[in-house]
Amino acid sequence: MKKLFVLITVLILLSLLGIILIQVSWLKNMAILKEDQVRQKIDNAVKEVGAELIQYKTQYSTPYNNDIPLFPRSAHDFFKRNTIHAKMSYQQLYNRVRKSFDNAGLEDLGFEFLLTLSSDQPFDPVEKQTPNYARANADTVHNYSAKGVGIVVSSGSAFENPDEALWVVALNYKRLVMRSLTESIILAILFTLVIVAAFFVTIYTMLRQKKLGEIKNDFINNMTHEFKTPIATISLAVDALKNEKVMSSRDRMSYFSGIIKEENQRMNKQVEAILKASQFEKQEVVLDKTPVHVHEIVKLVADKFLLQLQEKNGKAELNLNASNDLIKGDEVHFTNLVNNLIDNAVKYSKDNVPIHLKIASYNSGGKLVLKFEDNGIGMTKETQKRVFEKFYRAHTGNLHNVKGFGLGLNYVKSVTQSHNGSIKVESALGKGSVFTLEFPLDPDTRD
Repeated sequence: MKKLFVLITVLILLSLLGIILIQVSWLKNMAILKEDQVRQKIDNAVKEVGAELIQYKTQYSTPYNNDIPLFPRSAHDFFKRNTIHAKMSYQQLYNRVRKSFDNAGLEDLGFEFLLTLSSDQPFDPVEKQTPNYARANADTVHNYSAKGVGIVVSSGSAFENPDEALWVVALNYKRLVMRSLTESIILAILFTLVIVAAFFVTIYTMLRQKKLGEIKNDFINNMTHEFKTPIATISLAVDALKNEKVMSSRDRMSYFSGIIKEENQRMNKQVEAILKASQFEKQEVVLDKTPVHVHEIVKLVADKFLLQLQEKNGKAELNLNASNDLIKGDEVHFTNLVNNLIDNAVKYSKDNVPIHLKIASYNSGGKLVLKFEDNGIGMTKETQKRVFEKFYRAHTGNLHNVKGFGLGLNYVKSVTQSHNGSIKVESALGKGSVFTLEFPLDPDTRD
């Protein structure tokens, strides 16, 4: 079973890692594809601007640049007069590029541009450029330099219509890519978290089922042992009753009949304990709550254990100092609660050490606080966490005289909660345990 559990866990973990790796690979491929698409949009937008500028260049327009005279005085002036640089202002050129980017769906993408003459001309090749073009063009990690487009007019000589080129750098284009992938990334992370959660829930469920299986086996073993002893005793008593010598003696008949009755009552109590635990778990118990004086119940139950305590040279010290001990409770179940706590103190006492049980009460914040403190074998921290679980029994080492189904403290917790109370345990291994219970006082008796 353990090997199967490990195998299933490993297989689920490998499947989970595989799914995560596939999703990461898918997102990477999608990012690459989106980058290609954005770059293609940028190139197309720049080509569109180039085509518009060629068409614009063929048309006559009064120069916007004041440095170029309307009527050229030299070949240099004439050459400059027939360029986009001369026919279009910086802002007009910027607006043209912006409009083309917007039409391509790149509204949020910034850019830098450079307008140049052909390199074979004898004049300064740079005509117009944005302030940060050089730095943006050098940063190839974050920016994309689109393919330059030539602004070439087929008619006329190169001197009459100089060849020009437009260069555009898209700024932080990867940010646009990531923005377009945001929804896919969120969905991938969400589904991955769902898968991870399902994985942990599956493992938790398997561990819980394993734990419940162990508890069930322990319960069956305990129940078999608990019932086997009285059944064997009853069987022996029945066989003895068939003996002629026993049948002829009224005292012997009464003795063995008494044994059968006691063992039968013992089994009946064990069955009732199991049924009560089941009823509380299903919330089928109907409590008959009436005003109950807790001190009276504690004294009554403590008196019943007087003989057992004396056999172990022990004693019960009662410090019932609460000025108000009246609560709304079910007298029968509350009596059983106190009985179980004192019984545990006796069961889990140390060998050859007198039992010293302290039972105290006091009022605090409109509540009645009860403390049961013993000097028994105590509990480990792990046991303290699980001691109120159904069917759980603490490991007691070589102590074999402790019997039961592990229902006593589970029943105590169920009764406490059904009375709107709370219970906690403090313990140290080898030093004893302290059970602290709090119950709301009867509303009619509060100050």
